Amino acid sequence: MLYKLERKIEKIAIRDLTIKLLICYVIGYILLYFPGLEQVLGYLTLDPYQIVHGQVWRLITWIVMPPDSSNLFFIIITLVFYYSIGSTMERLWGPARYNLYILSGLILTVVSAFLTMGAVYVFRPELTSELIVARNFAAISQCFSIYYVNMSILLAFAATFPDNMVLLFFVIPVKMKWLGAIYGIWLAAEAFLSLRGGEYWLFFPVAASLLNFALFYFLSGGAQHLRFSDVRRKELFRQSKEHVRENVRQMSPKMTPKGIARHKCAICGQTELTNPDLEFRFCSKCNGNYEYCQEHLFSHQHKQ
Repeated sequence: MLYKLERKIEKIAIRDLTIKLLICYVIGYILLYFPGLEQVLGYLTLDPYQIVHGQVWRLITWIVMPPDSSNLFFIIITLVFYYSIGSTMERLWGPARYNLYILSGLILTVVSAFLTMGAVYVFRPELTSELIVARNFAAISQCFSIYYVNMSILLAFAATFPDNMVLLFFVIPVKMKWLGAIYGIWLAAEAFLSLRGGEYWLFFPVAASLLNFALFYFLSGGAQHLRFSDVRRKELFRQSKEHVRENVRQMSPKMTPKGIARHKCAICGQTELTNPDLEFRFCSKCNGNYEYCQEHLFSHQHKQ
């Protein structure tokens, strides 16, 4: 299903989506901290009560809503960090899958906003008068931002590059798999505690973030196939096919005697002589010099 969706949006996918999302963040911070502009931001938030009363532009404009922070240094570090992991995932997955991941996160966040409104009407009837609902959702809408969408990007990055090292607080070296586990547990605990306390406006966006990551993780077939999407893999192989043919044609007979192959797949045994269209790569995770063709490079069992 992911492959079919990627093929459908491959031509219309937005390139450099990470930069565009960060620009929305910057616009939101300008509206938030410049005197007199915070009122403008109030008309752009994801307020489900106002949306059902006609202000449908909020379904799109809420993406400029940044997480509140009074620390400029923390804001800059956050933007740089999310640019780093977001642009890396975009290059790795390709624009099509990355667009799908962000789009599904945005849609799930919008759905979570309306679920929040429904939960308030069902479980908090004392807050359902028109005036109280309008005031409460004006404040609650501040919780709906792309912050939790970015958190799901961090989880995807940790699952894709589990052994990458980052410096926590610029001092403590920690692998991404542990950092992702900490963030995942923290999000799950935040969702549970907010639900237990009746704060549905916190539970649903957090749950949407975790659900977005879980959907892509399992639909991709786990961490092994999360690294490259099918469309991105085929694109890379298609681009390199001509280079492989040229390398085979230019192979020096002095370096390789006639009839002896330079490359051989450790799984199927195919060589560049039996199939000149194949591309061969060594696997960095296998213990030893094992070379695989493009058909088995991502699907073989690593040799330890």
